Amino acid sequence: MRLMSPAYVKTYVKRQKNDSTDAEAICEAVTRPNMRFVPTKTVEQQSGLMLHRARHLFIRQQTAVINSIRAYLAEFGIVAPVGRKGVEQLLEVVADKADYRLPEWPVRVLLLWAVNCAH
Repeated sequence: MRLMSPAYVKTYVKRQKNDSTDAEAICEAVTRPNMRFVPTKTVEQQSGLMLHRARHLFIRQQTAVINSIRAYLAEFGIVAPVGRKGVEQLLEVVADKADYRLPEWPVRVLLLWAVNCAH
């Protein structure tokens, strides 16, 4: 099996993009003697890429949760500095049972998010 880069095949597409014209462009590209093929990745390379993508996804999700926690608490007038320490301060406010600035249900939701964010 040989792989072709989509960038190399794109030059052979003659009109709008659909499956039929893509297949035609691939057939045209394969017949060209100067077509360059992409080497297949090893299992180790694919594993490394998967690890990087999973880490990137986790960081994006963690950032989204932290930003949501900040935004929801800001709606109740509770703000803290940017950064990890600021988020920790916000979560201390949420966990404090003596602090009555937040209703019970938002506290439960924010504590669930905090547990997921910490892992």
